[in-house]
Amino acid sequence: MTALPRGETPGSPAADDDSVVADPSAAVPTPSSGDERHDGGEGPTTADDAADAAETGGENSGTSGTDEAAAADDDVDGAAAAAPLSEAEAELAAQRELRERIEKRKAEKEGPIAAGAKLSGQAADLLAAVRAVERGEQPAAAFFDSPAPATPRRAAPTPAPVRPRAPEQVPAPQGASPEAVAAAAAVLAEGGAPGALARPAVEALGAQAADALREDPWQLLAVAGVRPEQADGFARALLGTECGPDDERRTAALVGWLLERAALQGHTALDTTAVRDALAERSVADPEAAVRHAVAEGVVLVFQDEQDDQKSEAPAEPGEDAEGGAGALARQEPVQVLLGLDRYALAEESLADGLTRLINACEKDADWTEPASAAGSPSAAELIRAVAAHGLVAHTGGEAARAEPAALITAARSLGLRALGAVHSVDGRRRLAEATGDPSAAVTLAGLLSGAEGPGRDEEGAIAVDLLVVLDAPQLDVETAAILVESLADGTRLVLSGDPGVLGSAGAGRVFADVLAARACPQIVSRTPDPGPIGELVSGIGIGELNQVSAPGKEVVIVPVRDAGEAVHRTVQLVADSVPRAIGVPPADTQVITVGHGGSAGTRVLNAALKQRLNPGPGRFGGFDPGDRVVHVPTPGKAVPGVVVSADAEGLHLDCAGTKVVVSQERVESSVRHGWALSAHQAAGMRWPAVVVVLPGDAAQGLSRPWVYTAFSRGERHLSVVHGVDQALQRAVAHSPAQDRTTRLRTLLEAPAG
Repeated sequence: MTALPRGETPGSPAADDDSVVADPSAAVPTPSSGDERHDGGEGPTTADDAADAAETGGENSGTSGTDEAAAADDDVDGAAAAAPLSEAEAELAAQRELRERIEKRKAEKEGPIAAGAKLSGQAADLLAAVRAVERGEQPAAAFFDSPAPATPRRAAPTPAPVRPRAPEQVPAPQGASPEAVAAAAAVLAEGGAPGALARPAVEALGAQAADALREDPWQLLAVAGVRPEQADGFARALLGTECGPDDERRTAALVGWLLERAALQGHTALDTTAVRDALAERSVADPEAAVRHAVAEGVVLVFQDEQDDQKSEAPAEPGEDAEGGAGALARQEPVQVLLGLDRYALAEESLADGLTRLINACEKDADWTEPASAAGSPSAAELIRAVAAHGLVAHTGGEAARAEPAALITAARSLGLRALGAVHSVDGRRRLAEATGDPSAAVTLAGLLSGAEGPGRDEEGAIAVDLLVVLDAPQLDVETAAILVESLADGTRLVLSGDPGVLGSAGAGRVFADVLAARACPQIVSRTPDPGPIGELVSGIGIGELNQVSAPGKEVVIVPVRDAGEAVHRTVQLVADSVPRAIGVPPADTQVITVGHGGSAGTRVLNAALKQRLNPGPGRFGGFDPGDRVVHVPTPGKAVPGVVVSADAEGLHLDCAGTKVVVSQERVESSVRHGWALSAHQAAGMRWPAVVVVLPGDAAQGLSRPWVYTAFSRGERHLSVVHGVDQALQRAVAHSPAQDRTTRLRTLLEAPAG
């Protein structure tokens, strides 16, 4: 692999087809680069900011979780564009009816921990009190917003109505009455906060938002985009000398805010030590008391999970506080004490319970010998045999391994079973339909859950399938997974299939990784390698090696650059000129992937440059013109590529892979952005004929093995790497990724049955 010669301009005679690859067998170069600092400056909240919030930092995205989240919040006014509840959140609200069942399950566990038995001092008292609530010995009102109604064990969610397909309307959020907004705006103005926050405040806090803010100004932190220092200023303006850094209203709000921010980074819970440290950094004098108060107020729940690598308890140092200071507690804790929000606790408990139910309820002696013998590969046959004997199976492999779940679906259908494959994206649905030869066998997961795709629900409210194969399983967040599993009837077989090397879900949790780590079910590892130079390169990255590959067909190209400006120039040249002429892939089928939205060569800068070259125009429709490539973000974490068709009084008309979508004018700024360049998180689950990965020097710290693996594996025929990070690429690939999301699902799956 070699680079394009330096000094050429787009379209110049020197930049001919042969200049793309001069020496296919060359190794990956490591050019020097004038690294620039990553520019974290952001503008008002847009679709980019929604994507920033959804794209978690659990995969070493280059900045701390707080910094990444703050980048999307730099302008408080931008919070006015807060995204509506996602389908997953709306469905999960119905699952709150399952609390009684979950509490009953907890009550069957072993007895409560006596104060001081294994912990000491206030920590022991706290854990004893919490466990008493969890086991039903005390009312649960301290931890839940409302009492759990009595319901059957499996109350399947009511299927959502099928939305019209041509065109699909995406209206502005509803539910905030003008009177409530006006009242909230008055209180905000009194506290010196922007009036644009009024509607988001009402959407977050309800119709009584004005009263809630006046009573507790720190509830402003519930509004997306508001940071603690801004809420502090608002509180001081309203309360004057009555408030201080240790005001219990402030500390409780801060604890909830920290957990919400952690969820944006993929965590479903946080270690109590991390929460206390973060509170101390926010000028809270007694973080432990603040945590106790937050638990008592029901802001968060407390969990204690056995550690895999427990160390023997060390004796206290002479003179150590007998009640247990922070150091003593760290040495004496026999379990990991976690804090979590009830929405994620409910989801993980429900998911673990549902997966166990599927494992136990499945017919174990089904005979699928004949279709297994007819499978096209040994790995496909092994998968079919495993699914015949188990209710839950995990399947891992690369892009080529997707043929094995397709073979499984075909085999199950040949036996008369209702088999279906669910994927992350419309592009994934197309590829699965081609692999099975049956378009009805493939749906998107969002469409399946909403009822817009698939067989619908049976008379009991369960999805009408006998076998469901979920591809792109690493993209499955814990809330969506909980909804899905609760929607499957007893006896349904579930297969989770995906590539464990790619980036994790945009939402909280690491469902696929936790299922694999818990070894709760058979795991079928595909032996089908990804073909060609791209497959060889990506396979090496998966084991930490950045290998030299031979690319006689110009499948892989490295373009070294000195700085971000040159990176942008070379990217435009590749998309508009070199790749179409040398590879035969038009710009419309070439996707640019870069590390982040901000920075000197982030998606914003690259999209502006690519639009100017490929579809210049004044942007008269809210910054867009007909023919612009865009990505529609209807809910955080869901990115749908499309093309602008037109605009009128209804809103912006998009064509999203054949589906007509109308985005209302109020939602355009917050949910639509240009899409010639995407981040790797947004590109996960999709593939294009050609991909250009941009690695400018100021993005070096944002690289990780999962990021490189994901970005490099998006190209089907061609991969160009605009390389300006010197040795950082090789270091990122060589560094083994750590378990950097704190979750409880693995522990719940590993726990013995009550």
